[in-house]
Amino acid sequence: MASFEDFKFNRQILNAIEDAGYSEPTPIQQKAIAPILSGQDIMGIAQTGTGKTAAYVLPLIMQLKYAQGNDARALILAPTRELAMQIEENIRIFSRYTDLRTVVIYGGLGPKTQIATLSAGVDILVATPGRFLDLYLKGHIPVKLLKHLVIDEADKMMDMGFIGSIHRILEVVPRKRQNMLFSATMSELVHKIAGDFLKFPTVVEVAPQATPAETVRQVVYHVPNLKSKLNLLQHLLKDDDNISKLILFCKTREVADNIYRFLERRYGAEQVRVIHANKGQNTRINSINAFRENEVRILVATDVAARGIDIQNVSHVINFDVPIVIEDYVHRIGRTGRAFNTGDAITFCNPAESYYLTKIEKLIRQSIPVADLPDAVFIEETAFDERQAIAREIDMQKRKEDPEFKGAFHEKKHSSVNSRNAKGTKKTTNAKGARSGSSKSFSKRKGS
Repeated sequence: MASFEDFKFNRQILNAIEDAGYSEPTPIQQKAIAPILSGQDIMGIAQTGTGKTAAYVLPLIMQLKYAQGNDARALILAPTRELAMQIEENIRIFSRYTDLRTVVIYGGLGPKTQIATLSAGVDILVATPGRFLDLYLKGHIPVKLLKHLVIDEADKMMDMGFIGSIHRILEVVPRKRQNMLFSATMSELVHKIAGDFLKFPTVVEVAPQATPAETVRQVVYHVPNLKSKLNLLQHLLKDDDNISKLILFCKTREVADNIYRFLERRYGAEQVRVIHANKGQNTRINSINAFRENEVRILVATDVAARGIDIQNVSHVINFDVPIVIEDYVHRIGRTGRAFNTGDAITFCNPAESYYLTKIEKLIRQSIPVADLPDAVFIEETAFDERQAIAREIDMQKRKEDPEFKGAFHEKKHSSVNSRNAKGTKKTTNAKGARSGSSKSFSKRKGS
C-alpha cells in the first residue's frame, strides 16, 4: 500500500491522518491494517517506534465509525498508565473528525472521575488490567457489546505479572470478538497467552522479534565504576548541539534520583526531570509533557517509561545501566530513531553488566560496537564496596550458568572455615595428648 487512501478509509480518517502529518504507512501498518479491517485476529511483531499503535487504532476507528449506545465496543489493554494515556491520545488524534468517545482508565488515581466519565458513554476503552478488573467487578464496565480486544506490549504485561489478570479478563469478555496482540518482543509467556487469546491469527512480522530499528545507531562504553560513568555522562553532555533531547535510563529509582540530583546541580532544574514509580501521577505527566514540548532537555527514567512513550525527535538514549530484563534494551533504545528519524543509543557497561550485554547481543542478533573512552574522561578508582559488589554479582552470574560453580567468596569462606576447624582439631588433640601424657607421668611418679 503506497498511501493511506489505498485502505479505503473514509474521508474523516484520511483528513485526520493528513492533519497529523503522516503521508505514507509504515511497514507494520501496511501489513496489519487490511487484515484487521477484514476482521481477522492479528499477532503483530515490529520494532518499537514503527507505528504499531496506529496500525490497530486506524482500522478500529473505521470499523466503529460513530458513537453508539453507552457501553464500550472496543477494549485496549496496556501495561502502564503512561502507555494507556499515549494510546488514548493517538485515538483522539485520528478520531478528531468523528464523534467516537474514548475513555482511559488506570490506577494511581481515585476511581470517581473515571466512573463518571464511563457513565457518560464510551466507544473505545483504554485500560490497565488492574483498574479494568476493579471497575468491572464493581459493575461500572458492562462488556456485553465488546467486539474488539487489543493487548498492546504483551511481553511487558507478562513481565509485570499480569498473566492472571489477562486470563480473568478473557473469561468475562464475549467469546465472539476480534483479537489483536502487538509487541516488539515475544517471550514464552506471551506465546502461551497468545494460544489462549488468538484463534488462527494472521502473524504480521515486519522484522524478526527484538530487532532494533535500523535508524538507531548503537554503541557501548566499558566503564569500570559508577563515578567514571558520571564523568563520561558529563563529558558527553558537553556536546549541546548534538545531544538536543536525551532520555537517560537507570535500573532503579535510587540511581535515577541520584543522577537527577547530579544533573540538576550542574545544569539547573529547568533542564532536567525524573520519572519513576514513586513519583505521583501528575508529576510524571507534567515531566513527560515538559520533555515533549522541549521545555526540558533531559528526562531521567526507570523502565516505567521505556515502552510506549511516543515522543518525537529524541536525539539520544543513554543506558546508564545495562537492563537486567534484556528485552527492555530494545524498548529503551526504541525511544529514539522513531518514524524514520535517526537517533543514537549509548550504553554504559561495568564489568558486572557485561553478562547482560552478551545476552542482549544474542537477543538482537547483532554485536553492539564498542567505543573507546575519550581521553578527557577521568577514570576513577573503584571503591572497595563497589568492587566487592561487582565481584559478588559476577560470582552470582557464574553460578547461574554453572550450578557447580562455588564462587570466589564461597571458596574463600569455605577454605577459611576448614582451616579454622583443622587448627581447632589439632589443638584439641594436642591438649588431650598433653593431658594424657601428664596423667601417665603422674601415675609413674606415684607408682615409683
